[in-house]
Amino acid sequence: MQNSPVPDALRRQRSIGHVAIAVARMPGGATRTTDLAESGPLRLRLPRPEPGPMEAVLLNSAGGIACGDRFTVEARLGPGSDLVLTTTAAEKIYRSDGPVTRLDVALTLDAEAALAWLPQETILFDGARLARSFTAEIAPDARLTLFEALVFGRAARGEVMRDGALTDSWRLRRAGRLTYADTFRLEADISDMLAKRSVAGGARAMATLLHLAPDAESRLDQARDLIAASGCESLSVEAGASAWNGLLVLRLLGAEIGPLRLAAARILEGFRGRPLPRVWQS
Repeated sequence: MQNSPVPDALRRQRSIGHVAIAVARMPGGATRTTDLAESGPLRLRLPRPEPGPMEAVLLNSAGGIACGDRFTVEARLGPGSDLVLTTTAAEKIYRSDGPVTRLDVALTLDAEAALAWLPQETILFDGARLARSFTAEIAPDARLTLFEALVFGRAARGEVMRDGALTDSWRLRRAGRLTYADTFRLEADISDMLAKRSVAGGARAMATLLHLAPDAESRLDQARDLIAASGCESLSVEAGASAWNGLLVLRLLGAEIGPLRLAAARILEGFRGRPLPRVWQS
């Protein structure tokens, strides 16, 4: 009996990338790395220390993520530590011929730790299939700021995301109790789904800014003032903010990533009271 040919999707080598970083506050007050592990194409670069939070930059040496790849990022912040995690460039999720790409982020913040997760946008090619998860365990007095932007199709090529799948799952826990749970799922004809007013009203770029901290709810008026001052209206970017249960959530929708990115950068800088990481300017 002849063996059946192995489909290309099964025979193709998959990429598995993993980064895990642990940081701690030193006696002088600066945050420094205490442990770092890297494997596969994922790397972490640590720019020269400057005043303020420690900065770490994620680098994918593969230049993108193909179908069936799996990438994981873990960060552990010791008591009182202060860290900014960002990426060197936008992440690209390539077209899939069946297998699902996985991106998993797990964050742990001890007492009085502060983490700003500020990657550049993720671009889904037509036909991409992505399952992404964010989990966080944070102490009651820790501060977590998350920003994520998604782009559906390559606008420069006139690409529309007509096929593919996305599952984006967020689970955040404070002191062991579930504080925030959100799952966003799209599949099949993505462009038709995004055209629905109840989903995105035709937007091809979207972003979420989530702030979890003891004073999060008290900053709602500030967030709305920043939206008004960011030029969202003139940039044709829709934005809104709400706060509850120790959370502040801000969402943005735009026809293109450029104007949305500009509005988001203005909001982030005003909200955090400091410039964005240098890689955002390149």
